[in-house]
This record gives sequence, structure tokens and C-alpha cells, in this order.
Amino acid sequence: MTKTQISAALRVPPATPDEATAFFTARLAFQADVSDVHASLQSGDPGFVLVDSRGDAAWAQAHVPGAVHLPSADIPERAASLLDSAVPIITYCWGPGCDGATRAALALAQLGYRVKEMIGGIEYWIREGLPVEGADGVERRAVDPLTAPVGSALCACQ
Repeated sequence: MTKTQISAALRVPPATPDEATAFFTARLAFQADVSDVHASLQSGDPGFVLVDSRGDAAWAQAHVPGAVHLPSADIPERAASLLDSAVPIITYCWGPGCDGATRAALALAQLGYRVKEMIGGIEYWIREGLPVEGADGVERRAVDPLTAPVGSALCACQ
């Protein structure tokens, strides 16, 4: 009697095409990557406000130029004075190991804002060589070749 070995990656079989379409469509409705956020900001009319949900020390260290600083803890008290409820919001925090942007997005959604999360956070923004602003002005760091092609802000995965 032979036993067929099941691939570890396929122990749970893939979803049906209809289920996969629904899942991936929903995922894109909730998230945007740093490359797309950057390209949108560069267009001059991104159609959203970018919100940095980190604390004061993190903001001062480095943030995305043009972002609005609104720490997650301050959202209930300050969101209405900083944000237009008619304009979508994209939140970010430190990176993939942090739920700060998710918590900020949840708090904003509970207040009635349309919101997405920038996956990768400022970590991947910096690793992809995109500009950051801090005490010394705006700077760009070298691209991490493990996250983006050297010499290009685009991964060409569109």
C-alpha cells in the first residue's frame, strides 16, 4: 500500500477561483503597498490623506513627507479637527511586525472614515529608498535589494 505525500503548502487546498477573487479583492480594498502610496503622492492628487499613527519620538525620527501625524491614541479626540470625512485615509506605523496602523485604521473606521492600511509601514518605505523627513530635512536611504530593485522605486509587479 502506497501513501501519497501531501505537499505542506497544500495541506489546506486552495480556495475556489470565486472565493479567491472575493478574498483578494477584499484584501486590496483594505491595504495599499508603499510603492502605490508613493506613486499616488507623487501624482500631486493622491485622492487620500496619509496618516502616521506612531508616537511623537517616532514621528520626529522620520516620517513620510506630507503625512499627517495622528497617533492612534489621539484619534478619538483629534481626527475630526485634522481629517475630512469625505477624503479616504491610508494609515501607516512602523512595519509588518506592528499592528499600529491596523489599530489606527480600525479607530478611524469606527468614526466613519473610509480607510486603508499601508502594508510594510515606514520600515518598507525606507527600505525601498523612498524619501523620509526628520530633524535634518528630507533624505533618501539606499534601496535594500531584498525589498526593491536598486535604482527604481517600482517593483514592476503591477
